[in-house]
Amino acid sequence: MTIESKIGLSPQMSHGVKDKSQPRGSQIDTIVLARHGKPALSRNVYLNWRDFRAWWQRYDEGGLAQDQKIKPKTAQLAKQADIVLSSTLRRAVETVELAAGRAPDRELAELIEAALPPPHLGPLKFKPKVWGTLARIVWFFGYCDGMEGVDEARIRAKRAAKILQEDAADGKLVFAAAHGWFNRMVGTQLCRQGWKRTENQGDLHWSYRRYERISHVSREMPEERAGKDETKI
Repeated sequence: MTIESKIGLSPQMSHGVKDKSQPRGSQIDTIVLARHGKPALSRNVYLNWRDFRAWWQRYDEGGLAQDQKIKPKTAQLAKQADIVLSSTLRRAVETVELAAGRAPDRELAELIEAALPPPHLGPLKFKPKVWGTLARIVWFFGYCDGMEGVDEARIRAKRAAKILQEDAADGKLVFAAAHGWFNRMVGTQLCRQGWKRTENQGDLHWSYRRYERISHVSREMPEERAGKDETKI
């Protein structure tokens, strides 16, 4: 077993590991989008649509359940990262603290989960997982009930992807703890801008998707760059 596989790196484009197929004078920029850990709030309840909206607010305000098992590869990548980010929601911040052993370098509102507006179904009661599925379907087709709509969320995902790309420039590894559906949206934006998804663990708690791109390093010597700067003065 290679060192890369032991620490959870992709075998072909590993952060900090030069691959023979990698062009000379280039580096690998890496972004890891991880879903937060398991929240403390119980899902074993039946709710009507109004109750679900209140439940979801408590979910956003709450933190993680105690004594949960962190996926080793997720923790290794978080500890290895040059920059560690999270959404502003408590469950994402606590995910970074547990996985990386430190607070996020920055908390980004751009990474919070996309809205889940439940359809108004009168007295019908379902568990939160069912409400979440119903809400995501109707949201995807344009229903927002006063919350952020799908088009607005796509704009925000594009903005989040730009921030992550800038942070990952020059061969850095960026680890971001955020949320299941919105991570997918950000990943879509990254792929549209030339990034390759090299790992996909799905959407379970503590799972992640890894994106990589080759960035070219300037071959100019420091003296050459300094000379050019002087001519601009």
